[in-house]
Amino acid sequence: MSSKALRMSTLFLRTLREDPADADVDSAKLLQRAGYVRKAAPGIWTWLPLGLRVLNKIENVVREEMDRIGAQEVHFPALLPREPYEATHRWEEYGENLFRLKDRHQADYLLAPTHEEMFTLLVKDLYSSYKDLPVTLYQIQTKYRDEFRPRAGLIRGREFVMKDAYSFTIDEEGMKKAYMDERGAYERVFTRLDLKYIPVFAMSGPMGGSASEEFLAPMPIGEDTFALAPSGKAWNVEALTTPEVPEVDCSAVPAMVKRETPDSKTIEALVETANRLYPREDGREWTAADTLKTVAVTVLHAEDEEHDKPWREVIAVAVPGDRQVDMKRLEAQFAPSELEEATEADLKAHPELVAGYMGPMMFGKQAEAAGVAEPVRFFIDAHVARGSEWIIGGDEPGKHAFHAVYGRDFEADGTVEAVEVRHGDMSPDGSGPLSFERGVEIGQVFQLGLKYSKALDLKVLDQNGKTVPVWMGCYGIGVSRVLACIAETHHDDKGLVWPAIVAPAQVHVMATGKDEAAFAAAEKLVAELEERGIEVLYDDRRKVSPGVKFKDAELIGVPLIAVAGRDTVNNGTIEIRGRAAGDSEAVPSADAAQALADRLAALA
Repeated sequence: MSSKALRMSTLFLRTLREDPADADVDSAKLLQRAGYVRKAAPGIWTWLPLGLRVLNKIENVVREEMDRIGAQEVHFPALLPREPYEATHRWEEYGENLFRLKDRHQADYLLAPTHEEMFTLLVKDLYSSYKDLPVTLYQIQTKYRDEFRPRAGLIRGREFVMKDAYSFTIDEEGMKKAYMDERGAYERVFTRLDLKYIPVFAMSGPMGGSASEEFLAPMPIGEDTFALAPSGKAWNVEALTTPEVPEVDCSAVPAMVKRETPDSKTIEALVETANRLYPREDGREWTAADTLKTVAVTVLHAEDEEHDKPWREVIAVAVPGDRQVDMKRLEAQFAPSELEEATEADLKAHPELVAGYMGPMMFGKQAEAAGVAEPVRFFIDAHVARGSEWIIGGDEPGKHAFHAVYGRDFEADGTVEAVEVRHGDMSPDGSGPLSFERGVEIGQVFQLGLKYSKALDLKVLDQNGKTVPVWMGCYGIGVSRVLACIAETHHDDKGLVWPAIVAPAQVHVMATGKDEAAFAAAEKLVAELEERGIEVLYDDRRKVSPGVKFKDAELIGVPLIAVAGRDTVNNGTIEIRGRAAGDSEAVPSADAAQALADRLAALA
C-alpha cells in the first residue's frame, strides 16, 4: 500500500519567518506564515494544501452534525438572477454589500451572500403537501459580500465559505422544534472544534423573522460587542432591552415653566446656563442627567402599499442628556428600514423643528394642541421613567422648559431602545448589572416565520385541504471564519496549536541530522502510524537543518511531534513532543507508534 503521508520534500508549502506587512490579527499572520493560505486580493484568499485540509475537516464536523438531525445536503450556484431577490426586497436592502453584475444580454445577476430565496423556490418547485414536511436542507457554499473594508484575514472577507440551512414546517410549533434541533447541533459543532462560544440573543435585522441568536466566539479582536448578565445570559447590544423602570411620584414637581437659555444649543452649554441663571434651591447642581435631549432622525422606508417608491420619514427621539444615541440599536427597531441623521432638507419640511432647542411639545400627541398640521412621530428612550422631571427644549430659539414631567406634561408615540448601553446598566433578566465583552460571530440561527414563504408564494395543502404558507427557519455557520477563530484562539508565540480534530495531520514526524539511520527510523514510524489509520506530516527534507525543522513544526501546529534524530536512534528511542503542553518524552522506538496513538486518543 502506498503511503498517504504528507512529505514536506514534495508538499506545496513555503513557510515565512516574518509576519506579512498587511496582516492585522494573529490568525492572518500565522495562517500565511505557516503556509495555509495566500492573499489573492483584499478579503479574497487562496487555500493551500494544508489550509484546505483543515477547512475540509471543519466542514466534515458540520456535515456530521447536520446529518445527525436529519438535514439533507444540496448545493446551489453562487451566481444567481436578480428576480428572486427583488421579490423579497433584498436586491435593494443589501445595498452596496451586494456584488451585482450583468451578463452579455444585460440581464442582472448577483453573487449570493445567502440563499434564502433559492432554498424557498426549490421547495416550492418540488413540494406541495403537508405530507412532504418537515424538511431541512443545507449546503456548504462560497458566499460573497462587498465589504467596504475587509479586515482580520479570513474573519471579515469578501469571499467566504458558509454553511446555511433552512427548515420548512407546516406550523410555528414545527419551526420552533427545528430551530432547537439546529441550535443543539451548533453547540455540538463548536464543542467538538474546541472553540469557546456564547449564544447571544440577537435582532433578526435584514433576515426578518422573530427569534434569533448569534453564536459568538469571545476574543478581543471581535467586532461584535455583547452584554453579559450575572446569570450567564448574553445579548447582542442591538437586541438588548431595558427592564421597565418604575414610575416616579411627580406630585411635588412644580408646574412646567419656559425660561430664557441663550446660547445653549448643546447639553454642556445648557447645564452651564441652568446652573448660572437658575440654580436649584436645594443647592444641588444641574447635570446632563437632568436634561432630555430631542434629536431628529430620518427613517428610510422601502416602497409599500401607500408609496410606489422608497420614502423618507422624519421622527423625533428623546433621550437622557447624559447618554449618546446609538443609531445601530435604534435602527434595529425599525428594520428593514434604515436610519440616518435628519438633513437640512428634512428639517426645512418641518419648521416646528428648532435645531438645538427641540422638545417634545411640538411632536406626537402634543402637536395637535400646538397647532401642527402633520405632526412628526415622537419616541422616547426606555430609560425615561413616567413621572420623571426634565429640562426640555423650548421649541423656540434660546429657550428651554424646566420641570417638564413625562406623563404629565407630554406623552410619546412609543418607547424605543435609543441610547448606548454602558457598564452597570441592569440586565434584561434582572439578574444584575451588565458587563461587556467582544466576540466574533461564528454562527446565527433565525426563526424566519413566514417572511420568505409569503414573498415567494411557498404554500402547501394542510390536513384539511387548505392552502397555507410554510413556516421557515434559517441557520448559518461561517466555516472559513470558524477556521480563523480557531487559529486566533489556538496559538502561542511560536505558531499555531491546532485541536487534533481539525489539524492537517495528527502527528508531525521529523527526521533530523544527516544520519541515514534517523531517516530509516522515521520511515518505519510513519508506516506504523499509517497502519493505525493516523494521519502523518513527515519532514523528510535532507538538506534542512534541525533548527529550521523544529521552527516549521512549531509554526504549522500539528498536535504531536515525533523526532527521530541521531542521538535518539542510537539510544533506541523516539522523542515525542506535545505541541500544546510543550512536554517531551523519549519512548522506545518499538513502542513509539502505540504511544502516539494513545496520546491522540487522550486528545480526542
